[in-house]
Amino acid sequence: MPDVCAQKGLQLNEQTLSMRLERVAAQVPAGARLADIGSDHGYLPVALMRRGAITAAVAGEVAVTPFHAAERTVRDNGLDLQITVRLACGLAAIEPQDRISAITLCGMGGETIRDILDAGKARLNGEERLILQPNGGEQPLRQWLMENGYRILHEEVLRENRFDYEIIVAERSGPVTYSAQELYFGPVHLQARSAAFLGKWQRRLRLKQKTLSHFARARQAVPAEKVHAITRQVGWIAELLG
Repeated sequence: MPDVCAQKGLQLNEQTLSMRLERVAAQVPAGARLADIGSDHGYLPVALMRRGAITAAVAGEVAVTPFHAAERTVRDNGLDLQITVRLACGLAAIEPQDRISAITLCGMGGETIRDILDAGKARLNGEERLILQPNGGEQPLRQWLMENGYRILHEEVLRENRFDYEIIVAERSGPVTYSAQELYFGPVHLQARSAAFLGKWQRRLRLKQKTLSHFARARQAVPAEKVHAITRQVGWIAELLG
């Protein structure tokens, strides 16, 4: 997805993060030992290290080209001793000796983030803060967090370049239960009801209403459960917006 900073002529790098990555960076605890999974160019851990905000980091990347790009960013900034770049799938980039206290997973679908967390559960020590920035699919991601004893501490919606991005911060707390609506909208969002959050759902309501009218005019019958699911969501959103 194109970044608004790039469109305004700002070069995104370890000094100029996108607005989205800045909001993620703000949720990383001071002095953390960070694992940035799917690190791409490694801009987030390098920026945080340059600012003195973290004490150590692992940049994990599954693809060779971004892995080499992250290595180059770390090397060019003279941070080889503080940041380890690893070619690995998901949380396999984390080793016990890293003593990781925060994990960032950004710019992937919520289902992909959920699958990475689930596949790498053995690498989680339960003490980490999870800072997640899904591109859609927030509901199944929240479902996984709930089922694995993670309480959602912070949520925000960020509108950047006509896209609504979500940031979800969670820590393991023991059993937690969220209602269907809380999983759909976000438990913290439902309490805070920020302008950005309400704006997102106003736009989403129009899209879902349009989808239902397309269904009504469709030549082929749409499965009843699909119509029912979207009708229920439209009801929830209308109730939310009051």
